This record gives sequence, structure tokens and C-alpha cells, in this order.
Amino acid sequence: MKLRWRRNTKPKPPAGELVPPEGVPLKLEVAGLGVRLAAQITDIFLTLIAAICLLILVASLGFSAPETLTAIGSLMFFIIRVPYYVMAELAWNGQTLGKRLMKIKVISHDGKSLSTHALVLRNLMKEAEIFLPATLLLSLDAASPLASGLALGWIAAGLMVPLCNRHRQRLGDLMAGTHVIHQPVPVLLKDLAAQPVRPRAKQDGFVFLAHQLDHYGAFELQTLETLLHAQETGPGKSPRRNQGATIEAVVEKIRQKTGYANRVPAARRLEFLRAFYNAQRAHLEQRQLFGERRKDKHYATDDSQL
Repeated sequence: MKLRWRRNTKPKPPAGELVPPEGVPLKLEVAGLGVRLAAQITDIFLTLIAAICLLILVASLGFSAPETLTAIGSLMFFIIRVPYYVMAELAWNGQTLGKRLMKIKVISHDGKSLSTHALVLRNLMKEAEIFLPATLLLSLDAASPLASGLALGWIAAGLMVPLCNRHRQRLGDLMAGTHVIHQPVPVLLKDLAAQPVRPRAKQDGFVFLAHQLDHYGAFELQTLETLLHAQETGPGKSPRRNQGATIEAVVEKIRQKTGYANRVPAARRLEFLRAFYNAQRAHLEQRQLFGERRKDKHYATDDSQL
């Protein structure tokens, strides 16, 4: 089952399958090396400006001798960039400023939420993969061919790692269990939301309260929409088979997450999901009118739109 993404590029990049705890597999577009390099250059530029400003402040206050400014500047650059990468990806759910501009993000390979340990590990490994060999490359000396050859070999090996795996993971991603994807853009179809729910009786319909609809966002709504479309029948279409276990698992997951107490009969599970879909969409659209946009279940507000 594939989600519908809006793509801006004609060539098809490599895709990876992600299975979140909800059990619905997602096809995600893996970020290429070019867009990741552009994001990295943006982040380096921002952190370098911050380091230079701090160095100018130290020099103007006379806290350092002129001959030590280079060493102090390098130390400040290191002290600023390491916390920047970790704290930005923690605060923005896998994105730095550069990644937000390039519309890419870090996700966990197992579909779970990003952990602090994984983000710290992948960004510390970036020092060994990118910044240390780049520093050696800038300080290459023709008088020491052995050191120059080792530095170039190190850089070449680091570049080969993401080129040799389908998820374009660098060494830090492989160790942390993460990879970088293009941020998906949800496209919700209007025809499904327009379909009325047909309860058997007024007292027998599914009713969801506001606090039960605060657990999910637009991303999960799109996933549910895709699942419901997969069950639809029409002219030339036949009902999907072997989907009973998936439908049951999704229904039980929603019941547990929202605290819906009543059991859902097997014959009414699709009706339950359609009712929840319509109620959830109406709830998110109402919140959007007041300037609150919830992208997914992890964050109450976000910059993305339904």
C-alpha cells in the first residue's frame, strides 16, 4: 500500500519502506546526496557565522592574544555546531534549519520516534566522517604525501558509504538506525470526506469527543485515508482480500489511543474507521481555522497544512 505524495522532480529517487507502530507500511522518498549536501552547507554557513561573531566578541574584549585567535575560533566552531545539530533535530523532529529549507528530515529506520541517543550518535559520527577529514584536506601539505593520501582516502571512503546502500545512509545513520527522506506533503482527497457516515440508528452511531481527536494529525489522517481507499469497491473493482487483520489492528490501535471504550464488531470496523476519519478531519480543519496546524501525532502544532 502506497501513500500519495506530491513530487516536484521527474526522476524517481530510491524509495524505502517504513512500517510505523500502527502497522501500515509507508513508501518514503529517500533524500539524495545533492540535497543533503545543500542542507549541510547551509548549516555549516549558519554555525560558522555564529562562531565568527563570538570570536569577534572575544577579540574585542581582549580575552585572547592575536596568535591564538585561529585555535580559539576552531574550538568555538566545534562547540557551536555539535549542540546545534543535536538540539535542532530534537526540537524540530529530525530537521535542522538547512534540512527545513531543503524539505528533508531524519527519521528512525524502525518507524518509531527519534531518540536522543540516535541523534547524538549520528551527529558525533558526522565529526569523524565530514569535519575532521575536511580539516585535514584544508591543511594538506605537498611535503607530506603520506598524510595527504590518507586524508583523501578517508574522504573517499566516507563518500562511498552512502553510495553503496539503497537508503543513502552514511556511517552515522547506519550506526544510529536512521536515514534521511524528502518530507512528504499530505494530499487529502475531498471525495472521501464528502461521503456521509451511515449509522444504523442514532443511538448506534460512532461518536468521538474532542479530546479523543487530539491524538492524531494530518499525517496519520492521510494514512487512514489511504487504507480506506484501498477497501473501496466500484465499477470494475473487487473488494480487497486479506485486509481483515490490518483493519482489525488499526481499529484496535485507534481505540487504545483515543480511549474509545466500546468494542467494535467485525462487521462494522470499516464504518468505525470512516466515522473516525470524518470526525478527525473536521476536527483538524476546525483547529486550522484558529491557526493551529497539527502535522502528526508527535507535535500539537506545526508549519505544514492539511
